Amino acid sequence: MKLVTKTKLLTTAILLAASMTSFAGALEVQKEITVNASPETTWKMIGDFNHLDVWHPVVVASELTQGNNQTAGAIRVLTLGNGAAITEKLLTHNNGNNSYSYAITESPLPVSGYVSEISVSATDDGKSIVRWTSSFDAKGVEDAEAISTISGVYDAGLTSLQKHFQ
Repeated sequence: MKLVTKTKLLTTAILLAASMTSFAGALEVQKEITVNASPETTWKMIGDFNHLDVWHPVVVASELTQGNNQTAGAIRVLTLGNGAAITEKLLTHNNGNNSYSYAITESPLPVSGYVSEISVSATDDGKSIVRWTSSFDAKGVEDAEAISTISGVYDAGLTSLQKHFQ
């Protein structure tokens, strides 16, 4: 009888630990900025999956290697100013909602399981709010460093976008 009780307790403890582990390490970054342009104009600038090099100062080239820039499954390879490359896959693209989501499939960034969404919405005075959000796990670094790296990427891009519409 004691063996059965111990087995049940051990099994419960293992299942509880496993369920908690599945949520551990899920990091998030959420950034937004208001730009002095309509959502339509802003979306024309950032809504093309293969044009990150047009508005992000660190990205010097974007090459679509598979698919269509507005169709899920498209693959882009970004070349950074330091020569590093990041490969990303388009997950969703919705012109009606001014949003798209993508995942990093290969990257020198200290993250894994990275999934992100970029969206544009209207303010009450006709300007745009650009939101860039993501979830990921740290890879080879502490959580804080991974968050700082992604935050820096977002800050650089959003600041550049804001300056473009001044």
